[in-house]
Amino acid sequence: MDAGSMKCPLQEQFLRRRNSKENLDRFIPNRSAMDFDFAHYMLNEVKKGKENPNSAMSSPSREAYRKQLAETFNMNRSRILAFKNKPPTPVELIPQSHSSSTCSLNQPKLAKPRRHIPQTSERTLDAPDLVDDYYLNLLDWGSSNVLAIALGSTVYLWDALDGSTSELVTIDDENGPVTSVSWAPDGRHIAIGLNNSEVQLWDSTANRQLRSLRGGHRSRVGSLAWNNHILTTGGMDGKIISNDVRIRDPVVETYRGHTQEVCGLKWSASGQQLASGGNDNLLHIWDRSMASSNSTTQWLHRLEEHTSAVKALAWCPFQGNLLATGGGGGDRCIKFWNTHTGACLNSIDTGSQVCALLWNKNEKELLSSHGFTQNQLTLWKYPSMVKTAELTGHTSRVLFMAQSPDGCTVASAAADETLRFWNVFGAPEVAKPAPKAVREPFAQLNRIR
Repeated sequence: MDAGSMKCPLQEQFLRRRNSKENLDRFIPNRSAMDFDFAHYMLNEVKKGKENPNSAMSSPSREAYRKQLAETFNMNRSRILAFKNKPPTPVELIPQSHSSSTCSLNQPKLAKPRRHIPQTSERTLDAPDLVDDYYLNLLDWGSSNVLAIALGSTVYLWDALDGSTSELVTIDDENGPVTSVSWAPDGRHIAIGLNNSEVQLWDSTANRQLRSLRGGHRSRVGSLAWNNHILTTGGMDGKIISNDVRIRDPVVETYRGHTQEVCGLKWSASGQQLASGGNDNLLHIWDRSMASSNSTTQWLHRLEEHTSAVKALAWCPFQGNLLATGGGGGDRCIKFWNTHTGACLNSIDTGSQVCALLWNKNEKELLSSHGFTQNQLTLWKYPSMVKTAELTGHTSRVLFMAQSPDGCTVASAAADETLRFWNVFGAPEVAKPAPKAVREPFAQLNRIR
């Protein structure tokens, strides 16, 4: 990229917005024809009486005509929005002696107003040098409302509260680029996976590295997932490793089952089940209760229904054993699984590569991001899977999505080197208390190197 075309990372693009009040047609109501008749009569008859008293209508006749015209005018006006005949007296179906609670049961339920979904992004930031690689995970939004994004070999932090941007770390060319980022539950510590198989843990507040995890993988680490103080990593070598970041020898569990790169990795909300997707078109469900004595865990389910890489994974927030998965360009399907039984509940062909999935925390909806050919975000109603909205604006495949802590806003990063923010999920009905920061598990990190 030449100097003239260089972009500043995470700087807002200002686009002229169309004024919503432009080109609005005015509504001018028609006055009643009777208004004009009455006014015309009053004006002309009075005028005739003054200019030519002899030719004017006699006073009694004129008065009678004026009275008739006025009565007709008032009658026509009174018929506007009125019953043709007197309305019938309402019949009391339920005696007054019945309790008010019984009456309320028979009243019709008010329909919930339909939520407005903006079709354009609320904000667009430049994201130069974003790596166009389907198998990586380069975007995450932490519980402290700070968004982390890896651009090339640098990790940037964007504070959603004030819009400020800071640089956390730049990795040297020998070890970079950055291949994955993931916030810990406390919103302060962040894990960074590298191309050289290393995983670094950073304190974002102090802006310093706390420790490095080496030796677990033989190649790049493209997927990360936290389960409280357990950091699980997925590599191009097909291995999945769980690390307890509080102890000196961190490896506590190893999951073997993928033969190619692990590109999708998500823990369930209960922390009991782990879902992993790979470039070998496999989806595995792992259960912590099945860990063996040698710390190697056998899968609970090995699911082979996808026909392309499985990267997009999303656990349902309102049903703990429901998992949504998305397939790559050769598959294009969103599938739903009962992770207790391993049954595929539904499969929807979206028509394009599925890059990421997010559940709405406040409604039964699922958001998917796509590659060729529309590069859109699609909002689906669950379980009918009827399309509620399609959000366009990106000009290349939408590789990554992240959700704000309140669940309302979604950030999407695409190969067109832009980061867009969408108010797609709306405001929650009841304000939820902010999650408590879990800092205790990381207290020992300062003493471990």
